[in-house]
Amino acid sequence: MKKVLVIRFSSIGDIVLTTPVVRALKLQAGLEVHYLTKKAFAGILEPNPHLDKVHLLKDDFSELISSLKAEGFDHVVDLHKNLRSKRVIQGLKLPASSFPKLNLKKFLLTQFKVNLLPNLHIVDRYFEAGRDFGIKPDGKGLDYFLPAKEYKLETFLEEPQLSGYIGFVIGGQHATKMLPEAKILKIVKGLDKPVVLLGGPEDADKGNRIALQAGEKVFNAAGKFKLDESAFLVKSAESIISHDTGLMHIAAAFGKKIISIWGNTVPDFGMYPYFPGSGSEQIEVQDLSCRPCSKIGYEKCPKAHFRCMQDIPVKRVIQSAIPE
Repeated sequence: MKKVLVIRFSSIGDIVLTTPVVRALKLQAGLEVHYLTKKAFAGILEPNPHLDKVHLLKDDFSELISSLKAEGFDHVVDLHKNLRSKRVIQGLKLPASSFPKLNLKKFLLTQFKVNLLPNLHIVDRYFEAGRDFGIKPDGKGLDYFLPAKEYKLETFLEEPQLSGYIGFVIGGQHATKMLPEAKILKIVKGLDKPVVLLGGPEDADKGNRIALQAGEKVFNAAGKFKLDESAFLVKSAESIISHDTGLMHIAAAFGKKIISIWGNTVPDFGMYPYFPGSGSEQIEVQDLSCRPCSKIGYEKCPKAHFRCMQDIPVKRVIQSAIPE
């Protein structure tokens, strides 16, 4: 059996997007699969039965390389492809494979609105890093494994949400990837269903304000729970409304119906939900000459009008989110 090291340091969504490759390396190629990531994201990977061991990035690079060399790897599968992952590969002096990041094509799209990007999801591009092992996408989507313990909704939610709810992921890595708070409130008020607001600690205050104005049918879970607990709430929802976030990809791993909302970035970058549930939809404002303005995002709209999110149709989001 060959022994491979997969590298992806961050973040939540990007790591979840690597799970089909991990699964294929284990099940299709029969390899012993290890994974190198940051300590903050170890919990996403440790319950994964397709991984034999998770290694954590260390501040002491010499110590990291020494510990990895002791494992006797045969190959490195680089799914991050940055300077740090290249440094690890150079330190290990092992054969390595990676994937096309398409940075030039993304630059052409954001700066000149010339779209030469392939119609290919990032997951399918990740598989190019496993070409030496002959692995292929298996059509089973993403993986997210909750820890082996019992979760109960009543532990987390209040009575109005227990009869079935829509999860709304209100956060995002950058402001230009998130709906304005007032627009989220309009959507929440228009949903004839209980709503659970989801996000990290940085979204807690916003969630509290929205829940306070929306009434008892809305429960703010943003910032209140650990990642796996939030993932359980995603899994238990009837459908998910989300910006382009890590919880969106976790929702896809659970096969949820996802209404994904896109601002300054576009699904063409290949980061849209991978194998989501039936009825999923991507909602974006088409034909804006300034969009996409970045492959990541900004803290405010460079044009100051923020039409990519301001013009998102509230009624369409509401109609799309209600389960059939």
